[in-house]
Amino acid sequence: MFFGSKKVIGLDIGSSTIKIAELNLGSSGAELVSFGFAPTPIGAISGGEIVNGSALSLAINSLVTEVKSKRKKVSLGMWGTSVIIKKITIPKIEKKLIADQLKWEAEQYIPFDVNDISLAYHLIENNLAPETLDILLVAAQNEMVKHYSSVVENAKLEVAILDVSGFALANIFELNYGRMPGQCLALLNIGASNTNFVVINNGDVIFSRDIPSGGSNYTNEIQKEMGLSFAEAESLKLSAATKNEAPEQIQNIIAASNEAMTEEIRNGIDFFGASTSGLTISRCYFSGGGALMPGLIPKISEMANIPLEPLNPFAKVKIGKNLTPGYLKQVSTFAPISVGLGLRKVGDQ
Repeated sequence: MFFGSKKVIGLDIGSSTIKIAELNLGSSGAELVSFGFAPTPIGAISGGEIVNGSALSLAINSLVTEVKSKRKKVSLGMWGTSVIIKKITIPKIEKKLIADQLKWEAEQYIPFDVNDISLAYHLIENNLAPETLDILLVAAQNEMVKHYSSVVENAKLEVAILDVSGFALANIFELNYGRMPGQCLALLNIGASNTNFVVINNGDVIFSRDIPSGGSNYTNEIQKEMGLSFAEAESLKLSAATKNEAPEQIQNIIAASNEAMTEEIRNGIDFFGASTSGLTISRCYFSGGGALMPGLIPKISEMANIPLEPLNPFAKVKIGKNLTPGYLKQVSTFAPISVGLGLRKVGDQ
């Protein structure tokens, strides 16, 4: 699943930062040889959709140059409302017939015109109902795929693999923690404007949803309540997140925003519960810059009544000589998706 010789750049384009990761993969494991991140041009991407492709291309090209990468092929993660992931169950059929059958199924489950989407699927092991097939159906709007590809090509690179950010998160989790048979686990990557919520049962992804909330919600509330510019509000939020001095009003706004963020995640958990038969999440691993907000993780843990612990994307990854432990500690919460994308190889489905 993870290893091969055809090297790619793992590229995670977030609304706040762009992250790239290069790994060398072999039979002895994975080695991170370079990692870099840079601010996403303001307003260049919104809700996972490209708004300013030219600015994104320039930023990606500059970042690749900065980390001195020679690789030209990219494993790219997509997220947002233009990507739909749905678990479905169909009567058992021959595997060679599944792709054709899913074109018909997509019309029932995907809220896009089936002529305007790209479809992929993943079979989920189900020993309890051998007469049926559980399938994770993935659909992305072709227009969005084209926009992402154009951004990469204009950065003088080539899309070799188009992945979903939630799956990349699951990939890096499996590498570092294993498949954990018999357990139902959740992954939360709380970004600036989007939270990836993934559920893994018996080692298989059975649920993946993007929640359109994140760290920028806090900035927006500070900006609105205090009459500040976005940059000023962001600066105050970061001061609070790094436990530097911040006005009491900031702490109050963060506490209220924690309530709103927790409610969004509660809705995601409830949606998962409604779409599965009696499965209960026993543990959750978290990452993303939004997870640094004071009080948020304990609040989510209390709401969900499950333990939360940080996801370490480097637990079983060898580290290249150009990367220091201090730097990796600094970027570990931002890195999981880009490193998960970097675990892929050219030719992967």
